Amino acid sequence: MRPQPDAVRDYLLGLQDSICAALESEDGIGRFAEDRWLRPEGGGGRTRVLSQGAVFEKAAVAFSHVTGTALPPSASARRPDIAGKPWAALGVSLVIHPQNPHVPTSHANVRFFIADPQCGSPAWWFGGGWDLTPFYGYEDDAVHWHRTARAAVEPFAPALYGRLKKACDEYFFLRHRGEARGIGGLFYDDFDELGFEASFALTRSVGDAFTKAYLPIVSHRKATPYGPREREHQLRRRGRYVEFNLLQDRGTLFGLQSDGRTESILMSLPPLVRWDYAAAPEAGSAEARLVDFFLKPHDWAGEKI
Repeated sequence: MRPQPDAVRDYLLGLQDSICAALESEDGIGRFAEDRWLRPEGGGGRTRVLSQGAVFEKAAVAFSHVTGTALPPSASARRPDIAGKPWAALGVSLVIHPQNPHVPTSHANVRFFIADPQCGSPAWWFGGGWDLTPFYGYEDDAVHWHRTARAAVEPFAPALYGRLKKACDEYFFLRHRGEARGIGGLFYDDFDELGFEASFALTRSVGDAFTKAYLPIVSHRKATPYGPREREHQLRRRGRYVEFNLLQDRGTLFGLQSDGRTESILMSLPPLVRWDYAAAPEAGSAEARLVDFFLKPHDWAGEKI
């Protein structure tokens, strides 16, 4: 089946709408402000940001559909056959930074890429996934998150969840720190192995499952009491999030190399963050257990709780 970028675009626009509506409902008072933009090189998008809500300190959900005449190095390094070809990229990307330190940060994106779209047999692929970055670890949250991830992809191939979970654990790992960014989830890129129709169906399943995975955790934790200690810990851990996005994330690199819109590329950064020199959690504390236990790979979907 020939790829259908218009169908992908229609789905992604609807996904942005549905996720924003679900987040506004969970927050209660926060509302998304929308910024529509055009890219001089081709295409554009709509970036939506909710700031200082009752639950979410910042939530950003962006749709983009951008085109170019020649692929940047970050996109063609692993596919030299498409270097210099015209291209189009469509996606929805989001990040959520909660107010309460007991509510985890979360990131998700689903995207479609096509190179040389006018040729008879264009190169194309899907990518995406979602991951969870807690500040305080809860076993039942981790199990729910991963079981929802498994349910989203398992119907397409029995071994797919294990493969995409492993890819997520490996991708969201801060090499300079020697630690994971969070507890993982799903990650895939350059995915075309099921053919267009089934690969698109997989991507829809992943996109549609995000709120099922995340919002029950938010609802359960958003009223948990916290104080200055927990807030300081949250802001320090956000520093790790920033480090990953600026130093390692391929999507950030692609956006900057392709002359993307800087505000939309960096919308994932939290509004407040701190770095304290050589800060380390107290041994045996809940803060230490996050790094010592939760940020290690686990078969969370198989855990008994």
